[in-house]
Amino acid sequence: MSESLEQHLDIPAQLGVFPLRNSVVYPFMPQQLTASRPQSIAVIEAAEADDNLVGIFAQKDPEDEEPGPKKMYGVGAIAKIHKVWRLPDGSVRLIVQGVSRAKMGKVVQAKPHLRAVLKPLEDHGEADAMAVQAMSRSVHQQFQAMVKMLPHLPDELQIMVVNIDHPGRLADFIASNLDLQIEEHQRLLEALEIEERLEYLTELLARELEILEVGNRIQTQVQEKLGKSQRDYFLREQLRQIQKELSGSDPMLAEVDELRDKIEAVGMTQEASEAVLRELDRMEKMQQSSPEYSVVRTYLDWMIELPWSSTTPDDLDITEASRILDEDHYGLDKIKERVLEYLAVRTLRQEMKGPILCFVGPPGVGKTSLGQSIARALGRKFVRISLGGVHDESEIRGHRRTYVGALPGRIIQGLRKAGTSNPVFMLDEIDKLGADFRGDPAAALLEVLDPEQNNSFADHYLDVTFDLSKVMFIATANLLGPIPGPLRDRMEEIPLSGYTPEEKEKIARRHLLPRQLAEHGIDESHLRIDDGALGRMIEDYTREAGLRNLERTLGTISRKVARKFVEGRKRRINVDEKGLEAFLGTAPFFHESAEKNAEVGVVTGLAATAAGGEILFIEATRMPGRKNLILTGQLGDVMQESARAALSWLRAEAERLKIKSEVFDESDIHLHVPAGATPKEGPSAGIGLATALVSLFTGRPVKAGVAMTGEITLRGRVLPVGGIRDKVLAAQRAGIRTVVLPQRNAADLDDVPAPIRRRLRFVLVDHIDEVLHAVLDKKIPRKKAAGRTAKKAIKKATKQQPTAKKVATKKAAKKKPTAKKVAAKNKKPTVKKLASRSTQSAG
Repeated sequence: MSESLEQHLDIPAQLGVFPLRNSVVYPFMPQQLTASRPQSIAVIEAAEADDNLVGIFAQKDPEDEEPGPKKMYGVGAIAKIHKVWRLPDGSVRLIVQGVSRAKMGKVVQAKPHLRAVLKPLEDHGEADAMAVQAMSRSVHQQFQAMVKMLPHLPDELQIMVVNIDHPGRLADFIASNLDLQIEEHQRLLEALEIEERLEYLTELLARELEILEVGNRIQTQVQEKLGKSQRDYFLREQLRQIQKELSGSDPMLAEVDELRDKIEAVGMTQEASEAVLRELDRMEKMQQSSPEYSVVRTYLDWMIELPWSSTTPDDLDITEASRILDEDHYGLDKIKERVLEYLAVRTLRQEMKGPILCFVGPPGVGKTSLGQSIARALGRKFVRISLGGVHDESEIRGHRRTYVGALPGRIIQGLRKAGTSNPVFMLDEIDKLGADFRGDPAAALLEVLDPEQNNSFADHYLDVTFDLSKVMFIATANLLGPIPGPLRDRMEEIPLSGYTPEEKEKIARRHLLPRQLAEHGIDESHLRIDDGALGRMIEDYTREAGLRNLERTLGTISRKVARKFVEGRKRRINVDEKGLEAFLGTAPFFHESAEKNAEVGVVTGLAATAAGGEILFIEATRMPGRKNLILTGQLGDVMQESARAALSWLRAEAERLKIKSEVFDESDIHLHVPAGATPKEGPSAGIGLATALVSLFTGRPVKAGVAMTGEITLRGRVLPVGGIRDKVLAAQRAGIRTVVLPQRNAADLDDVPAPIRRRLRFVLVDHIDEVLHAVLDKKIPRKKAAGRTAKKAIKKATKQQPTAKKVATKKAAKKKPTAKKVAAKNKKPTVKKLASRSTQSAG
């Protein structure tokens, strides 16, 4: 390699500048480059006029297609182009050799390529200095060690390094063969001091050697582990062969053959069969001590035990199914009718998708037990999973097998437990699903409960599709609100309202009492509960829409009776209404009863709760103030909006209702719904709030024994509401005689038991005026047409003012009070009158 290549070249003061990405060119080092940008190709073509010399400078941003001088490093190299050839894609490949370091000066040309004044740079420092020689030897040794550790570096590099005497050239040669960052290459190129360059190169080589040593150590450890595993494998294979010779069969092969026979027998789909056989082949090649072996074996067991083709034949006898449903549950006619309809269709068509039902109702009405009864009527297996508190999507879809302890989701687990592909599958408490960072289980259920998709349900653990279309899914919920809309859309909602007292009494006689007597070891010869005691137990001791507390109360009485007979009692115990407190203590509940007297500003409303229906009182009062509306009783946002809408309607209709408008400006209005500890929400109290306000401002009392429910609009329209059955039952229980309902809720009265309908009078309304005419003691003037109102205003406006004569006559008619009247006025009121006045004020 020539020591003074630059001395034999006449380097022009100006040269074309070639931008280079992610690399640098060192002096005296040959390097192959590729040019594809027009600017770079133009530099190469123009280099012929400069004795094939170019300036090569690294660009700071490799993504920049047209870098300017400020976007390139200031120090580069002057290089000579030795060979150029063009490639088919239009790019140019060239071989260059560095001549010297160079610094970019003034730019003299920007287009079509960059051309600048270049100043050659020489190395600084004494090459023969002791420190330089010491670092040179250290660099030499480090590089030789690196060549031995890197197989891709040729051994000839060691010979070439030995033949380089100049320390600066040695540093450049070694640096050009290292895989460094562009910033590190640039720092070595800019180091003109030989000692500084060698010192920095020593640091880089030490770092690279350390990385190589760590990598070699890791590779050695891996190879040692692989060698031990291979040794163990060969030993186990020899042991297997020995066992095979001794016993005549290979245990591993026998296990694999047994699994293969089971796979063929279960009747999997083609997709599942291929996946299972593929895993079986993998397991056959594994060692039994391998962790992967147990994972694969568990997966095969799950796949084999699933009911791919096993089904339970449906019992299509509709008469028998109806008898079973009636035997297990009293009432619930709609649900029984739906199940019998399904059986009828199954009789006519053998292949049909399973229905997806959702039982919605308060706790204790028999939703879960009804699912068991349906399974018994159909002759199917019953599976139940509780979704309350489930937050992880993997609980539905399963975990992927890459996780330790992975299992299928609850759907697949339930089918394995049932052992059949068409069970009655109950998804209990579906309204109590949660969602967090682990996913949304409700979203995963969209595929499960969609008849168009669940024939190819994909569980993450199985990694193959499973047909759920034959499953009869039954979901249960207490409320529909928390269930997402898309999920509700996939289910057929069947409401289960609370039981009436009469229904509870019949269910207690037929089911609850006999079961509790049997569970406590007694029978009817030990205990008898008369109708009065059972009715009071339902009304005053169990405040619920369902039957759980009633059964619990019957169990309490049964335990006390059992104890008495164990202590020596011989005669049967008869429990009547008066003796109930001796067994159960003081009644914990009492139901609100209707007001017996008509009152101003007090209205009886109706509410539907999770525990059934209740009546509630709406109280209105006013006091001097500044148009403030005070709402108390823990009212929700929607109920507060209903109160404001009712007040707005009243103010708009004040003139027609003969209410002075200034009364609103001078008063604060307070609306209160008692039982303040209980939250109240919903728009159904709208007409009750409006009626209370009208009664307050007109002084007209609300009739006693009247309850109402309905939403009100700003125009006074009455809109339909929900929970009519529960509300009507609550009204009847409280002694209400008349119930005001929206006209559009008339069809909902069909759900009310006939005996209850016969005891009540129903008033169906479309407008608030109809409500006021029905419930206020004095009639409210109806809203007149716009034309009649205009005529009345014109007549009032054209009314003549009184003449002066009439005014004088009117003043003369005013006489001074006589002595008798003054004495009567100053007379003190009697006790009787004071009491009467106080009562009127309180009303």
